[in-house]
Amino acid sequence: MRAHVTSLPVTATTAPRSTSASHDDQRWTPRLWGVLAVLCLVMFLDGLDVSMVGIALPSIGTELGLSTTSLQWIVNGYVLGYGALLLLGGRTADLLGRRRVFLIALAVFAAASLVGGLVDDGTTLIITRFVKGVAAAFTAPTALSILTTTFREGPARNKALSIFAVFGASGYSSGLILGGLLTSAGWRWNFLMPVPLAILALVAGIALIPRDRPADSGGHDLAGAATLTAGMLLAVYSVVSAPERGWADPMTIVLFVLAIALLTAFVLIEQRMAHPLVRLGILRIATIVRANLGMIALFGSYLSFQFMLTIYFQAALGWSPLRMALALLPAGLIVAFGSPYMSRVIDRYGTERPIVAAMVSLSVAYLWFLVAGDDPTPSYVTDILPSVVLIGLGFMLAFSALMSQATAGVDDSEQGLAAGLVQTSGQIGGAVVLAVTTALVTSGSHSADGMSAATFDQFRPGLTLVTGVAIAGLAVMVFKRRKRDAGDAGPEPVVEDEVLEPAAP
Repeated sequence: MRAHVTSLPVTATTAPRSTSASHDDQRWTPRLWGVLAVLCLVMFLDGLDVSMVGIALPSIGTELGLSTTSLQWIVNGYVLGYGALLLLGGRTADLLGRRRVFLIALAVFAAASLVGGLVDDGTTLIITRFVKGVAAAFTAPTALSILTTTFREGPARNKALSIFAVFGASGYSSGLILGGLLTSAGWRWNFLMPVPLAILALVAGIALIPRDRPADSGGHDLAGAATLTAGMLLAVYSVVSAPERGWADPMTIVLFVLAIALLTAFVLIEQRMAHPLVRLGILRIATIVRANLGMIALFGSYLSFQFMLTIYFQAALGWSPLRMALALLPAGLIVAFGSPYMSRVIDRYGTERPIVAAMVSLSVAYLWFLVAGDDPTPSYVTDILPSVVLIGLGFMLAFSALMSQATAGVDDSEQGLAAGLVQTSGQIGGAVVLAVTTALVTSGSHSADGMSAATFDQFRPGLTLVTGVAIAGLAVMVFKRRKRDAGDAGPEPVVEDEVLEPAAP
């Protein structure tokens, strides 16, 4: 069961992957660069959207009268649609054709961006963010699966993934500055700005991305898709809404029970389907499991940290959106300028060592701010900048390495599934940690909106949580490395030493 890319001979991935020659002989033609440029532009849009909207949150809350809990939904509305449908998006690309799914989803993304910039109601804005997240759930894994089936596993793919990550970081860093400038002119421009770029990517994608055929065999697991999507949506909604409703509230308990029942039904369905949405055997590969856990720690801690800093700096310290953006800019610049070298790092050291270093960097960053940030007038150079720099280093080291580890050794026909798995972990992990973080932060507030009287002490429980999430991610990686042969000083094998038990055929 393999999807075939028919237009670019250089994208064939059936050559043996075990020899260095098969890794090094791929020729980067102008059209191949063009395909990568389209995929990178979409990655750029993701980074741009996240950072611009994050900077605009306090302004949105002021104009539309939204509380901190409601502002969380502007972030989590996107994350819910994104995370809950990522697996369906990745597998749909495998089964229906990557090019078709990518272009349709990109068109919806552009339309949702336009509508989001025109609405004047908080609920409608959250709905458009959800729709945009659904569209991204199809563009993101499809873009990654197009990349991983276009570039052969090894140096070529590592280089492409590093460039891919650079554009994500560039979008993020650009979004910080643009977000600060555009929010000063009006927060709606933060939603309208991505529209022309999305249209440009759509037109270029139609012209450059080669046509591909759906998988030669296989079925569409509608029952599995329905139970997985409903179960994940309900599970994340339960976590997000529980703090406001109450964890012991009967409705909260019912929602959790229903979510567990749906996800259990999904597992049972996948075990009996001839062509499942998710081949559960892929979760028996240890490196894929670790990559997914690492992505949970990365996005779960970072998304919540940025959310808290955005509100703390602007609402509690009175910083302008532009000053807030400039304060976080070094992190984006480090990722943008450092990611091009990550392919060399991964080629030399493998994936696990950069991930361990990343988790150390993130843990120290959050711990530093937790200790040093408790000052009514914090010094940027000594109290804030060290955390920002360490976060940039951590993200630079982790993102490409986690993506490489999550898709290494996976057949082309399941690249969409592998890409969807790791991105789902990041988004769902981010949504859950952000929901709990928001509950911890707002529980210490005595003001109606949870923002106007904000103090550092109000954010301390949330900062403690994100620090713990990063340390937990580090513990997962360190525990694995302690189990490795002490005499193995070189890069870890990509496939060997990965299988927890024989994978299902």
